[in-house]
Amino acid sequence: MSSQSRSGGVPTFLRALPPAPRLNAEEITRKYPFLRFQVFMGIFLGYAGFYLVRNNISLVSALLKSEGILDTVAIGIIGNAVFVSYGLSKFFMATLSDRANARLFMPIGLALSGLTNILLGTLPALSATVTIFALVMFINGWFQGMGWPPSGRVLVHWFSTSERGSKTAIWNCAHNVGGAGVGIAAAWALSFSSNQWQSAFWFPGIISLIVAAIAFVLIRDTPESQGLPPIEEYRNDPAKTEAIDESELAGQSVWSIVWRHVLSNRTMLFLALANVFIYTLRYGVLSWTPVYLHDLHHADLNAGIAGFSFFEITGIVGTLLCGWVSDHLFRGYRTGTGVLFLSGVGIFIAAYWLVPTGTPIWVLMVIVAMIGGLIYGPVMLIGLQAIDMAPRNVAGTAAGYTGLMGYVIGATLASTGVGWIIKHYGWNATFIFLIICTVLAVALLLGVGKDEKRLMESHAAAHRDAQLRQEQK
Repeated sequence: MSSQSRSGGVPTFLRALPPAPRLNAEEITRKYPFLRFQVFMGIFLGYAGFYLVRNNISLVSALLKSEGILDTVAIGIIGNAVFVSYGLSKFFMATLSDRANARLFMPIGLALSGLTNILLGTLPALSATVTIFALVMFINGWFQGMGWPPSGRVLVHWFSTSERGSKTAIWNCAHNVGGAGVGIAAAWALSFSSNQWQSAFWFPGIISLIVAAIAFVLIRDTPESQGLPPIEEYRNDPAKTEAIDESELAGQSVWSIVWRHVLSNRTMLFLALANVFIYTLRYGVLSWTPVYLHDLHHADLNAGIAGFSFFEITGIVGTLLCGWVSDHLFRGYRTGTGVLFLSGVGIFIAAYWLVPTGTPIWVLMVIVAMIGGLIYGPVMLIGLQAIDMAPRNVAGTAAGYTGLMGYVIGATLASTGVGWIIKHYGWNATFIFLIICTVLAVALLLGVGKDEKRLMESHAAAHRDAQLRQEQK
């Protein structure tokens, strides 16, 4: 088999770096902690940068509508183009990312997305029609898919199983940082350009190019490429799943390996299906909160926007708490953490549904905040479980697979599906549907839990063996 086949079509300049000669013990002790912090900051800032240029049309949708440039249907079509493209790219780009140098892969994707936004904001022809606008945003969504997979690659290579929950939770907050940053950047640009909507694209695009350069400076591909031992050896913390043997990699095509270890893997299928329902819950509550509060509780527009904001803000706290709980209380058993948090989601969705009309608005805000705080933990955990339980050679692809299902199917169910249920059957049927989604997500995670416990037992045995060998030296 050719080296190009084994590399999965990755161009030579992008391929993962080979191991460098091992450094001596003193250099390893000095260099490893510093590089771990450095690469973490690289993927944190880099991933935040992707949110500067992901779907900026939502920021200027009111302006586009008020000026008669686009109507709500056109805005929805253009926005959905990004989500569908991103979901597809998150999977297909991951198959390349698993074999690519993260130091190049992530900054290149961010730079390409930034350039797309700059061109969209400076070339009128790219926004002349809805079709062209949507096509450009579809391309942007494809470049956006180059953000998560290399981040997952860095997390799985530089941080071991027992610490990965907390580290992934902190990294996951990058999207909140980027989301806040794009709002500030766009508002500043619009204020200095007489509200010309194009500035909400080209100005964040310029910033994203700077962030891409910073990410390139900070990120390193793998510890082995820097002359360091694998993270499992460095922290005496074996992986839950062994990497695919090099002889197998050499004897099969990339897609046969992906099929065997990801697409036909029962655990990965259950995680992907669980993600469908988790994303349905996430966007099914978030997207429709302003409408629900207005229709059922006669809240004004500001209250609806406040509910939207509380949902996102408490999501940061919930994500961090979820990562800590999964590492320290459940000792790496992600399924138990996910079931606990999703059970809380179900309880508060039921409360959101059953509180009577006339309930004080602050009570409703607390309920919305609790749903947001609880749902973002499972959103983060699905990707974490995928990279935990897949061989690290295909960890990014496994996480991309769950993301594909979440964005393409789950987000669609949350927008089009929930909207259809509201219109034809009302809010009672909508909340019953959301609770059913919660139950199905929990059931699928419990199916994953059996496999995870088996892997954890194997992990514990490997850890004991490693300690015994260390004591015998």
